[in-house]
Amino acid sequence: MIIWQERRLILLQFNRSKLKEKLLETLKAVFPILAIVLLLCFTIAPIPPSILMTFLIGAVLLIMGMLLFNVGVELAMTPMGERVGTIMTKSKKLLIMILISFVMGFIITISEPDLQVLAQQVPSIPNMVLILAVAAGSGAFLVIALLRMLFRVALPHMLVFFYVAVFVLTLFVPKDFLAVAFDSGGVTTGPMTVPFIMAFGIGIAAIRSDKHAADDSFGLVSLCSIGPILAVLILGMIYHPGQAESVSESIPVIDNTVELWGLFTSGFPTYFKEMAISLFPIVLFFGLFQLISRDINKRMLIKIGIGIVYTYIGLVLFLTGVNVGFMPAGNYLGQTIAGFPYAWVIVPIGMVIGYFIVRAEPAVFVLTRQVEEMTSGAISAKAMGTSLSLGVSVSVGLAMVRVLTGISIMWFIIPGYAIALVLTFFVSKIFTAIAFDSGGVASGPMTATFLLPFAMGACAALGGNIITDAFGIVAMVAMTPLIAIQIMGLVFKLKENRLHKMAFDRKGTIPLEAFGDMEIIEL
Repeated sequence: MIIWQERRLILLQFNRSKLKEKLLETLKAVFPILAIVLLLCFTIAPIPPSILMTFLIGAVLLIMGMLLFNVGVELAMTPMGERVGTIMTKSKKLLIMILISFVMGFIITISEPDLQVLAQQVPSIPNMVLILAVAAGSGAFLVIALLRMLFRVALPHMLVFFYVAVFVLTLFVPKDFLAVAFDSGGVTTGPMTVPFIMAFGIGIAAIRSDKHAADDSFGLVSLCSIGPILAVLILGMIYHPGQAESVSESIPVIDNTVELWGLFTSGFPTYFKEMAISLFPIVLFFGLFQLISRDINKRMLIKIGIGIVYTYIGLVLFLTGVNVGFMPAGNYLGQTIAGFPYAWVIVPIGMVIGYFIVRAEPAVFVLTRQVEEMTSGAISAKAMGTSLSLGVSVSVGLAMVRVLTGISIMWFIIPGYAIALVLTFFVSKIFTAIAFDSGGVASGPMTATFLLPFAMGACAALGGNIITDAFGIVAMVAMTPLIAIQIMGLVFKLKENRLHKMAFDRKGTIPLEAFGDMEIIEL
């Protein structure tokens, strides 16, 4: 009875106003992409009613899933990550910290649903081999990220070193496989990985008292996304996968409402099982950690338990909605638009879709909110969201150019990362860390389940090579935010320098708090 009352009290903490606020945020994120698709469907790109109904039901499930997921992250995933990071670092035993970091990175990456999708795209590499290699890469780079924070190594130097290693390896990997390899870095930093790892970084930074602790709390996601790319490239050198191994997404044929309902009811058991398997390692890891440390009180454990349930149900609804409802619509729209006599129109349409679809990524909510909280509002969630949208818009436009022309992804990836890495030496540490984190965050389930099928459908209609021309869109989406966020950092730096100059010219001073509370930029 007492436990039930405690649970009821915790549930009441998320009162109507709180849920209403999160619901409005979710609707603002999803409604624009919903409106764009409907506008296209009823004007220039008609689609069958069955696919439209599938898309609409998927949108409802997506909204419900995102709402529950956001509540679950706040109740469970963030506190779990912060506590693990703080308690582990307090032990001051380096070997234990390294072991826990590797195991945590390994387990969380295996839990990432998008990793299963990636494994199925490369049949020549056994699924379990690819999954374990990618998970090991993520775990190893989480250890590297931890050591960077503990020994205060500059992030730009590490990024340059590892990305140079990545591009050297591309010289020894089959060209047809490069797009899939770079996509792997984006799909493995999704809704399961990002909240936990970001909170883990905040927990480690919390015990540091130096002025750069907040800056160093970001950057873990950026380093963890490099590990999977290296792992998949190495596997590509061993197995030599070919281009004939990928097939386009199939579009289901639905004749009546019973079949429509059956499509979703057949999807629910799949994702209930998949998310249970995904969450179990995290719950087991945290349970063992709590048994050893015994640092978390009973009330907090109940709160975390309720949050895990919210997270589980939310992700099941979200993944069912986007996989069952969004994939067919994205594929069909891509085929229809690319079939126009003026196929080039797919570039601006893709840019508009890219601008809004990133706002519906679950992990983007987590990143923008945590950035705003950790910087005391100096970097607002609104400015972050707008910069991410602009970056993804450009990346989807470039990806559509690749679909139309068949240009190799390396002509975009190498200059793009070169610009991003050069910018790291001209902006502040926190902007570099946030920018490279945002790349992995932006390329989540919405990209994999709508934009990728959209590109695959367009590529099929144009008679292109799906694995070389359509794949790579996830990598493109992960790249452009690195540039966009750092440009925002340059704007802020110039604005800050101008204020300092004004203060100097007037022979006065401006309190540092004025800069800390200032919103960087209104976009």
